Amino acid sequence: MTVTATSVDRPDRLEPSAAPASRGARLLRRLVPAVTAALSGVLLYVSFPPRTVWWLALPAFAVFGWVLRGRSRKAAFGLGYLFGLGFLLPLLVWTGVEVGPGPWLALVAIEAIFVALVGVGVAAVSRLPAWPVWAAALWIAGEAARARVPFRGFPWGKIAFGQADGVFLPLAAVGGTPVLSFGVVLCGFGLYEIVRLVLERRRSGEVRRSAAAVALLSVAVPVVGALAARTLVSDEAQNGTATVAVIQGNVPRLGLDFNSQRRAVLDYHARETERLAAEVKAGKVARPDFVLWPENSSDVDPFANADAAAVIDRAAKAIGAPISVGGVVERDGKLYNEQILWDPEKGPTQTYDKRQVQPFGEYLPLRSLIGAINSDWTSMVRKDFSRGTKPGVFDMDDAKVGLVTCYEAAFDWAVRSEVTDGAQLISVPSNNATFDRSEMTYQQLAMSRVRAVEHSRTVTVPVTSGVSAIIMPDGRITQKTGMFVADSLVQKVPLRSSQTPATKLGILPETALVLVAAGGLGWAIGAGVRSRRNAAG
Repeated sequence: MTVTATSVDRPDRLEPSAAPASRGARLLRRLVPAVTAALSGVLLYVSFPPRTVWWLALPAFAVFGWVLRGRSRKAAFGLGYLFGLGFLLPLLVWTGVEVGPGPWLALVAIEAIFVALVGVGVAAVSRLPAWPVWAAALWIAGEAARARVPFRGFPWGKIAFGQADGVFLPLAAVGGTPVLSFGVVLCGFGLYEIVRLVLERRRSGEVRRSAAAVALLSVAVPVVGALAARTLVSDEAQNGTATVAVIQGNVPRLGLDFNSQRRAVLDYHARETERLAAEVKAGKVARPDFVLWPENSSDVDPFANADAAAVIDRAAKAIGAPISVGGVVERDGKLYNEQILWDPEKGPTQTYDKRQVQPFGEYLPLRSLIGAINSDWTSMVRKDFSRGTKPGVFDMDDAKVGLVTCYEAAFDWAVRSEVTDGAQLISVPSNNATFDRSEMTYQQLAMSRVRAVEHSRTVTVPVTSGVSAIIMPDGRITQKTGMFVADSLVQKVPLRSSQTPATKLGILPETALVLVAAGGLGWAIGAGVRSRRNAAG
């Protein structure tokens, strides 16, 4: 009798092998969701350019929804962090091309925290009615936060930027990147909810009609909305056309060291412009109304260096058209990444100073702290660039060209401000030579395609080393160059002045989605508190 009583009271002692088996099962139950979360993040990364499998974002979020459903806060944070690492580690590997793995890993570690916090929120709302809506809105809240902090934000990796080839792209014209991202994420969570409800019906034989309706609408509404939104984007030349030339002069060699050969880069772009001028004179190519050079095409300050000014002036006179030159200019003791409008007769007439300068590239936050960790990093950014304060819209021939310099293309406000200031065409002068042949170039090109649809504008992308491109208002690339070659693109493009709903609404769609996220999270917290009180009572 004593033995029997002991066996009942202490069941863990019945068989020595029972405890290890239990520990193994618990470990497996933890390991499977963790590995699945990380792999679904990798799946999301694969959906981004240069690949065109945009649709992989849908199963990525479907699996993410499955992993998070009903999890505790602690588990959801960890699983969300793993999803963020799986996504961002490969997506942002280009940030360590020249400076090593330290900054890359630090950036990813910080950015993944935002994804982890979103994971906590998604787990909290996953038991609510219409949870895919709340969960998708929470993702947008996370993107909104990442676009603003720290160091004025880093929006790289917005879901919208992976959809340049996808059916959802027209949603950008409805409400910008927040609505496009929301549509994709909602559809992904909706797919999981459909699968979950089908399995539930097989088990129990019934499913709430309201839950089934929400699941179906979560998939159908973004798709139907995207198809309907195609009417918002047009190639119609509302203000006539302009023949634009995009110059890619190339650089002497790759990497950060190209900055020590600034004059060579300027000469390359002048030479390619003069070569194009000879083709125009020979009747082989149409004469451009204006010419667009990339960012850093003249790192020799033409206002302080007469030789550099002479080189640019000679190129402008040869082509017989104004040139937008990307220069590095020092003024009043401050350094600016500047676009300069150079007229063949009048010389420099307008300037635009880059407003969203890149942390750790164009300025160094926490300089003293970082210098104490690694002095090599501080030597790479010897002097911080100052920020401009005004939009840049150049009057080039009869066209108004809005300038969005490189990194600025990732920021909604920086692009929209040029369009609301009257830009009929957008130019994104860039310098990607620092990042070698990494995926960064194609990720940034996809951003420009999304911006074209968002504002229904032609977008030109002149890049020092490629890929330069001309993009129609519907996001189609009509011409592009190779990488690390000297080349030029000439094309007649439409000029447009009408504004899409996204342009008119600005930040309002994002604000509305953040409020939806807050409402869902508040509901979930309130329901949890009531549940605990009822259990205690």
